[in-house]
Amino acid sequence: MTGSSLWLFLGAVAGGSAVGLGAFGAHALRERLAESALATWQTAVTYQFTHALALLAVAILLRIGLGAERPLTIAAAGFVIGTVLFSGSLYLLALGGPRWLGPITPVGGLAFIVGWVALAVAAVRAGPAV
Repeated sequence: MTGSSLWLFLGAVAGGSAVGLGAFGAHALRERLAESALATWQTAVTYQFTHALALLAVAILLRIGLGAERPLTIAAAGFVIGTVLFSGSLYLLALGGPRWLGPITPVGGLAFIVGWVALAVAAVRAGPAV
């Protein structure tokens, strides 16, 4: 699996797992975690789901042949890396993971930003719609 199919697959997996993790947090963790930890969990879910949708959009743009394949691929990679580092570290921190995970969260946020900037570059390079 390569190109748009890979990003489409990863976007679908990220979106589906965000729904599952959101439900898990709302039901299974509600009585076990402090409010602050639940808020951290919800932040992770929100960012994961948002970037799953962004990843699906990038996959569709690649599939329809928008052009600007390189920045779109960078955008997709940024969204995947950001999800793993940002949301992943927040999930673990909410569950009481080691504090050294804290500095990983902003690295994931930076990957998200790289993804959005790359998407903007792709939009500029693609030119006007036909």
